[in-house]
Amino acid sequence: MNTFDEIKIIGLIGQSGAGKTTVSHMFSGLGLAVIDCDVMSRRASELPEFLGEMKTAFPDCVDENGLMRHKLGEVVFNDIEKLREYGKIIFPYITRLVFRELHRLSGSGEQAVILDAPTLFESGLDIICDTVVSVIAPFELKLERVMRRDGISEKFARSRLKSQFGEEFFRSRSEYCIVNSGDISELEKSVAAVVSSLKERFDAH
Repeated sequence: MNTFDEIKIIGLIGQSGAGKTTVSHMFSGLGLAVIDCDVMSRRASELPEFLGEMKTAFPDCVDENGLMRHKLGEVVFNDIEKLREYGKIIFPYITRLVFRELHRLSGSGEQAVILDAPTLFESGLDIICDTVVSVIAPFELKLERVMRRDGISEKFARSRLKSQFGEEFFRSRSEYCIVNSGDISELEKSVAAVVSSLKERFDAH
């Protein structure tokens, strides 16, 4: 249920390490505006009111310099209830920032926007999307990417991936599914095909 009449919202979801960020950059390069919810999350995590809530709920994950991200990751990616508790705290802050950006983009004349949101469904932001695109990849490829990208051990990377939804979750909740096998030229073709379909469907240029 998109409440922004002047702009079409395309949710972008994907498994950690599947290459969603790469796909997001490709969407941008093909002329679609992108809202990066990871950026919104980092902005939210610096807000004093958010840090106040976190200090109460996760006292060991906040110090005088702010949120201790690595420590938080060790806690929430090994305890599903802690992960849900963290989500309940941060999602409202992210949502407010996303809505602010959507209003800005709509006012500037954008016809369609990619909402790059790793936790689109957990946060409830899926309700404002007109359609959803997912990115998936083989498990071992995701594992390798997460370890290299975040500089973490295989054990920690596996626990992170296992704390997230599996491939079927993403396939069943998206109209478009991009499979990233690691071949960049094939990925570019897949993204271009999706963009062409979206622009034609939503009359966005």
